[in-house]
Amino acid sequence: MQAALSIPGVMVVFSILAYLLAILVIVFIHEMGHFLVGRWCGVRIEAFSLGFGKEIWGFNDKHGTRWKFCWIPMGGYVKFEGDANAASMPDFSATHSPTSLPGAKLWKRFLIVAAGPVANFLLAIAIFTSAYMFVGSPVNEPRVDDVLAGSAAEQAGLKAGDFIRSIDGAPISSFGDIQDAMLLHGEEPIALVIDRAGQMQDITLTPKFAEVDDGFGGKVMKTQIGIKHDGKLDPQSNVKSGPVDAVAKASHQTWLMVETTLRYIGKVFQGTESANQLHGPVGVAKVAGEAAVQGPWTFIAFIGFISVSIGLVNLFPIPILDGGHLLFYIVEAVIGRPVSPAAQEWSFRIGLTAILMLVVLVTVNDIPILRGH
Repeated sequence: MQAALSIPGVMVVFSILAYLLAILVIVFIHEMGHFLVGRWCGVRIEAFSLGFGKEIWGFNDKHGTRWKFCWIPMGGYVKFEGDANAASMPDFSATHSPTSLPGAKLWKRFLIVAAGPVANFLLAIAIFTSAYMFVGSPVNEPRVDDVLAGSAAEQAGLKAGDFIRSIDGAPISSFGDIQDAMLLHGEEPIALVIDRAGQMQDITLTPKFAEVDDGFGGKVMKTQIGIKHDGKLDPQSNVKSGPVDAVAKASHQTWLMVETTLRYIGKVFQGTESANQLHGPVGVAKVAGEAAVQGPWTFIAFIGFISVSIGLVNLFPIPILDGGHLLFYIVEAVIGRPVSPAAQEWSFRIGLTAILMLVVLVTVNDIPILRGH
């Protein structure tokens, strides 16, 4: 009995370790983007930190940069000359040299800040490319094997055995393409071209929202057309892609994630979508553990998905995030001078408040997961 009771505890520890490993990789790549472009632009780098808070271990390189691990493994930072803090807020009281970040040319500052999120996207593309090349994609034909009663598919006349060849003019080559297409649709009419016993037919249907489990102990609304696919009827082998095709597929996958996330966030602000799909460290750790249990490639793919999310979030125009700095630089380019210190200080305070509010929101969304354990 005690052995059985220990399993959830072991899974919790395993999930935490998997989460920390994933975050370590993603943050390292993100900060390395800032670091490499900063050094290329001639800006002096004072510290490269994985984690926040008190230093656990570190060393100085030949350029005087302090490389260190810190106690709070919730991110990291690169501190450039001229930064007042880890969020790269300029030290307004100092005189800035050309080797400082505030003293660098505007285009250099822009590239240095943008390099972090770009590195996250490139990491994801590299991971997805490797998966398409060495693991391959499962062969799942865009075939309808079952039509749910009362669904949009039934009302539109779809039948078991139909093949969906296109959605709104976009070609469909797998059942996964159908699922991806539904992520970008609300309850809006879509045009299908189906292959029924060799005859092409045009069908229009309107998807419906359905409440489904979100995998975190809660419920979410997802667009569904009401069809099922039986993978057991498909060929069992995976199809591996060549390098060019793999990069193209990986880039498309990365962009699809960005587009889907932006559309979801837009609907949240419009009030047509709930914010309960946003999760914090607890939710991400749960998925990290589940992915790691399924095998190395699944866990590596998970790192790719989270890397895209972190890269995208960092581009949001919120002060203290990379996107906030980029916004300041765009304003500076337009008005011909840096944003005033007072405006930047107030913006950073507002940005910090927004981040703290987001932390509260995702913590509340994580509560059902904690109860589940």
